[in-house]
Amino acid sequence: MAEYLTRDAVESVALNTAIPFVDSIPCNRGYVFHQSGTGIFVLRGIVNNPTSCFARYNVVFTGNVAIPTGGAITPVATAIVVSGESRDGSRSIYSPTVVDSYGNVTSRATIDVPRGCCFTVSVEYVNGAVNDPTTTPTPLINVVDGSLSISRTA
Repeated sequence: MAEYLTRDAVESVALNTAIPFVDSIPCNRGYVFHQSGTGIFVLRGIVNNPTSCFARYNVVFTGNVAIPTGGAITPVATAIVVSGESRDGSRSIYSPTVVDSYGNVTSRATIDVPRGCCFTVSVEYVNGAVNDPTTTPTPLINVVDGSLSISRTA
C-alpha cells in the first residue's frame, strides 16, 4: 500500500484541478508513480500471475474541505478521476452553510489496469451541484489533512 498526504498547510484548489500530494509512504515496487507535490499518479498494469489480464487497485481519498472567505456557499465535491474521466460512484459532496467551515469528504474507486497498460489517476475538486445547472460553483476550495491511499489488490 502506498500513502500520500496533502501538505501541512491549507491547499487552495481550483475547480476541475487535481489536489496536490506529497509522498508519505511511496510505492517502492514500481506499481505507482508519483512526483511529490503534484496531483497526478500513474498506476501500472503489472501482473504477477501470467494468466491475469489486469492489475486491480483500490484508491481511497479522505480530506477536509471548505469554501474560503469570500467564496460563494455552494456544495463542494471531490471525485477520483481516471485518465481524465471522473469515476462513477467516487463523487463525495459536502454542503457547507458558512465559509471556512470544514467538512470531511471521502472518495473511493476500484480501478482495473489492463496488463501492460498505465492509467493516470487524480483526486479533483469537481462541481458539487450536478443536478442544479443554475448554481455556479466557487472557483476555489481549501483542502487540509488530505490522505490518499492506493492499494494493489490483484
